[in-house]
Amino acid sequence: MKLTQTVAAIAFILGTALPATAEELSFAHFVPPQHTITASVVEPLSKGLADKTGGDLTVRVYPGGELGAGPVEQYVRALQGVADITFGLQGYTSSQFQKSMLIELPGMVQQGDHGYDMLWNAYDKYLSSEFPGTKPLALWVSEPNVMIMKDHEIRKPADLDGLKIRVAGAAAAEVVTALGATPVQMPITQVYNALDTGLIDGVFTGSSAIADFKLDEVADSYTIGAPLGRISFFVVMNQGKYDSLSDKQKAAIDEFAGRPLSKSAEDAWNAKGNKAIADVKAAGNNTVIELTPEEIAAFAAITEAVTQKQIDALDAANIVAAMQSK
Repeated sequence: MKLTQTVAAIAFILGTALPATAEELSFAHFVPPQHTITASVVEPLSKGLADKTGGDLTVRVYPGGELGAGPVEQYVRALQGVADITFGLQGYTSSQFQKSMLIELPGMVQQGDHGYDMLWNAYDKYLSSEFPGTKPLALWVSEPNVMIMKDHEIRKPADLDGLKIRVAGAAAAEVVTALGATPVQMPITQVYNALDTGLIDGVFTGSSAIADFKLDEVADSYTIGAPLGRISFFVVMNQGKYDSLSDKQKAAIDEFAGRPLSKSAEDAWNAKGNKAIADVKAAGNNTVIELTPEEIAAFAAITEAVTQKQIDALDAANIVAAMQSK
């Protein structure tokens, strides 16, 4: 065999034996590295992909807005390929996620239910159209929303009359309005200063935010038990980037993404929220109001009516049924 033929044959054999080209995926988010997203999503996804592919697929994290400072633009960053993967909140672009955000309404996630299961139950048939150009890797909800207040103690709906309450999106805004307060929509990263300066009187959000964003430094009253709904989250990947990967790399993503990664996130949010409430109780300088069943019912009469109104407005009974299917 001629030398050139021998070299060509060796090159062909080696070429077919070579592993897929190594890929490093960029994961961008807007929160600090110590936020709950790191241990519950970023680290298990990074380790899982690296282990499954023998290091051929890795993740590099860009926290704290390194690839763009605006939390509202997180979905667009994945869509446009500014980052391969992003973390964000549906509520920041509520008009895009009207069906998905049904999960945020009071009473939608009952005791013992898992919000991530409900979202994935309805995803293929009803929710996928709200995620164009991306592949969702995780969809989940927070622990129940609580009232985090400064200089106001809330025991009944009338206590909220005229107060300015920060909300994450349109679903929570409807609830706040029904309770007689004024909703103020802003990213969670702005809440600390807004509470501190009196721009807002309080915030309805999951209790994990108390610790993740140090809200205990500026809030002094917490009301627990009112049916106020929850916050929904996503981690999405640019669809074109996913499609460009090798079959082995895509299989690794498919194994770790979806319900398993969503469960990891939701479990972590709930654990962080429970600890945050325990910590503010133990601090000794806060008012922690745990509503009685009668007080809860007074809030529920208002907030759960908002839920039904939203379902009717979207003609979404079939979506709710899919979410709640077992």
